[in-house]
Amino acid sequence: MRYHQVKDLVVWAADFHQRMAQQFEEAVRKSESERSRMVLDYLAGRERRMARGLESVFDDGSDHTDVLETWFDDPTDFPQPPVLVQMVEQAVAHDDIDAAMKTALNANDTLKAMYEYRAEKAVIEPEQAFFVSLAEGHESEARQIVTHLEEFSDL
Repeated sequence: MRYHQVKDLVVWAADFHQRMAQQFEEAVRKSESERSRMVLDYLAGRERRMARGLESVFDDGSDHTDVLETWFDDPTDFPQPPVLVQMVEQAVAHDDIDAAMKTALNANDTLKAMYEYRAEKAVIEPEQAFFVSLAEGHESEARQIVTHLEEFSDL
């Protein structure tokens, strides 16, 4: 389908975060390293928090109701960004902290790029502002991931 509403993308992104959280949780169960389990648990919690944040735009009283109903034309047949689909389907390294963090940062950066693209293609200003806000949130998340990686490295 070529035409979608913004809410379709938000639902898809929230599901993506939930599926990534499941991948990190599976890696926690497989890990034999306490340090790795701590990092993976942090990453799983972060993904769950990101999903809840996206889902909260559907709450009553949200300022985004009009934006969520906005239609957009995507000839690439959203919601199938191949890189993101591949990420969520691959097992996360359970005893390689650097690889797990790289997976988290790659997913974060790819989603950020998708939101920036949607902001560039936005038809109305509120839609653009919505996607710019999501992209900026991912920029902040990347800084937090790196900061937490440094903290875990000190353990």
